[in-house]
Amino acid sequence: MGVWFITGASRGLGAEITREALQRGHRVIATARDAQAVLKAYPQQPDGLLAVAADVTDPGRLEAAVAAGLDRFGRIDVVANNAGYGLLGTIEETSDEAVRALFDVNVFGVLHTLRATLPTLRAQRSGHVLNISSVAGFATAPGVGLYGASKFALEGVSEALHGELAPLGVRVTIVEPGGHRTDFLNGSSLRTEPATIDDYAEGVRPVREALARYDGRQPGDPVKAARAIVDVTEIPEPPLRLQLGADAVERVEAKLDLVRRELDQWRQVALSTAV
Repeated sequence: MGVWFITGASRGLGAEITREALQRGHRVIATARDAQAVLKAYPQQPDGLLAVAADVTDPGRLEAAVAAGLDRFGRIDVVANNAGYGLLGTIEETSDEAVRALFDVNVFGVLHTLRATLPTLRAQRSGHVLNISSVAGFATAPGVGLYGASKFALEGVSEALHGELAPLGVRVTIVEPGGHRTDFLNGSSLRTEPATIDDYAEGVRPVREALARYDGRQPGDPVKAARAIVDVTEIPEPPLRLQLGADAVERVEAKLDLVRRELDQWRQVALSTAV
């Protein structure tokens, strides 16, 4: 059995991953801004659970959480970068402040966590990094473009990290969930920029309305998603990307079809620029 380090473990998919890992006998260093929120789900406080207060935007707190986990369990085998949130708003309407806050958590929070945990994985010459992205990190949409941009950035980091860590025996998997019935679409995980430009109303209003209707009706089961995520850490050759949900598969296939179609259509132009 291994030791997991999970960010954003107090609710949503992070809580389900924590629960699934514990049920399989793994030990878990479960981090959240409020450690007590993690412990509420475990009144018996199992021996395999260490709940630690850590904000991913605070590198010092993350380093302390890693030190506490190593002191308790002696190693870290899986790092699940799950902490993050969504942002609804068009590109032009969204403030710099909102974008920077988003990237501080969704991108820099992952970088802080990696810098705190990778020295241990490298020293062990083993381990697995799970970066919880979104299907929006592969194929984004109007109205959620900046959230998608944060996940695109995470996927770029992850692709490079995969190549950097593979020679050291450490694996990397990007998880791309579609819609799952967590609290992601309510106010605790989705922030909304006000609509201020009338020109975008017609194109983006349907997205806003659809997301409001979608809350609680997403097709994905987060318990099954957590099971699939833990499963992928227990196989010899895990994928670089793991889509979760039929909606995720459909969007990825549509993006691949579009890229292939345009690549073929414009191939001669692309090749014409050779010296």
